[in-house]
Amino acid sequence: MNIHLLQEIEKGTKSALIKKNIINYYIQNGSSTITELSKELDLSIPTVTKFISEMCEDGYINDYGKLETTGGRYPNLYGLNPESGYFIGVDMKQSAINIGLINFKGDMVDLTMGIPYQMQNTPEAMNKLCELILAFIDKQTVDKNKILNVNVNISGRVNPESGYSYSIFYFEERPLAEILSEKLNGYKVTIDNDTRAMTYGEYLSGCVNSEKNIIFVNISWGLAIGIIIDGKVYTGKSGFAGEFGHMKIYDNEILCHCGKKGCLETEASGLAMHRRLFELVHDGASSLLSKKILKDESVTLDEIITAVNKEDVLCIDLVEEIGQKLGEQIAGLINIFNPEMVIIGGTVSMTEDYIMQPVKTAIRKYSLNLVNKDSTIAISKLKDKAGVIGACLLARTRLFEIY
Repeated sequence: MNIHLLQEIEKGTKSALIKKNIINYYIQNGSSTITELSKELDLSIPTVTKFISEMCEDGYINDYGKLETTGGRYPNLYGLNPESGYFIGVDMKQSAINIGLINFKGDMVDLTMGIPYQMQNTPEAMNKLCELILAFIDKQTVDKNKILNVNVNISGRVNPESGYSYSIFYFEERPLAEILSEKLNGYKVTIDNDTRAMTYGEYLSGCVNSEKNIIFVNISWGLAIGIIIDGKVYTGKSGFAGEFGHMKIYDNEILCHCGKKGCLETEASGLAMHRRLFELVHDGASSLLSKKILKDESVTLDEIITAVNKEDVLCIDLVEEIGQKLGEQIAGLINIFNPEMVIIGGTVSMTEDYIMQPVKTAIRKYSLNLVNKDSTIAISKLKDKAGVIGACLLARTRLFEIY
């Protein structure tokens, strides 16, 4: 990998920006001929040919040979060189992290799921996170100098442009991305919101085909949405867009972790399902998890999802109740955004039809008919890998384009 281009991109030279646009095009489209590329970039064929030739020499682009056509000369097909660079994505969960490594083309080279880790808002937890990332890097056989960026997913308020996180690891007035970079021996680090990363992963590698206007609903321990408008991830002014779970919906007295009462998340989230399960079991209801609950043992959200998929009636009822409440509010999003696709993802989506059917029913009931006909309601294809795949892809995209 010739890092000269990366330095030129930072300076903003005209030729480097054109090359950046070429890389972005290949990130989105995979491969193309010079003719297709010249039309997309609105540049002459000789100009594009010159840039492609330089980028092949620098190791960014590969010539994949002739493209068979029905007639005339066969044009050459070009695409990203997979070995020219590597990117790491880190997806933090409540009790584990997932780490992946992709090549420049976007293929997964290594993926480790479920590395034990207790997410806590302490300097010790931040240091432990860095230790686990460095251990993952250390075991890689690729050239470490070709690891160009590490992207870390963080829940809550994250400003990907400034590198600040305001929900976790906010210990000093410096960008968290800068602090993590120092602790990771100088590797470039970016950070982003976990739901946005899941959205981006699903957009590039999941169930999205040609759709450009998408809402991704992440129903896990909390509740948030990712938004893609005209093929671009929407972040809002400071990166805080998508706090769907903190809309004031209910007149309950349940205190949300944001400090307010009545948030949607207090009634329609994994946390809400967990709370209600404990309440109902202590009131005499029966579940596969009753024994653990009555012994005051900890129960994870994954265990509740497993119980649902084992046809635990109480847990199924809770999922369906949450799906109905969630669907009512998604109907409002559909009325506002008129998206082509709404994707249901996150841990609770692993219950599949148990959550999808009540969501779809409520959407049909509460959204405008003409509007909801435009929206396909789909379940996440990447499932529990959406976050780490999205983190890897964002690590690559963020190096060449801020969305």
